[in-house]
Amino acid sequence: MYNNGTSSVNTGAVTGIVLSSVIFSLIAIIFAVIIYWRIFSKAGYSGALSLLMFVPIANIIVLCVLAFGNWPIYKELNYLRQQEAQGQRNPVAPQQYPQSSSPAAYPQQFPSSPQYPQYGQPQQYNQPQPGQQPQPPQNR
Repeated sequence: MYNNGTSSVNTGAVTGIVLSSVIFSLIAIIFAVIIYWRIFSKAGYSGALSLLMFVPIANIIVLCVLAFGNWPIYKELNYLRQQEAQGQRNPVAPQQYPQSSSPAAYPQQFPSSPQYPQYGQPQQYNQPQPGQQPQPPQNR
């Protein structure tokens, strides 16, 4: 019953526990990087900032910037809302490519967000000129 002071450790069991712990840790780290990458990308920052979440002091600073700073996506949204309020329906985005003589040389500029149809909006009547009768909207 006694081993007379010798202890035998099952090295296979220890190796299995260590190996499974390492695999689980790697999966958790990869999952955390993916989650933080998506959060930073949706806020308008570079997704690479997610890697700073593993640096001890930098992670607190980055979280504070994310929580209390002005997100780039909101800056763009406010700019587009100001353009809309000023009456510019589709504001022109700043040119990213130099102008050339051949239009096919560079890609076209598209709005940064898709234009969705407005369902359930009241129909607009045409404003009559002075001395004219108002016209009802045309049904299509």
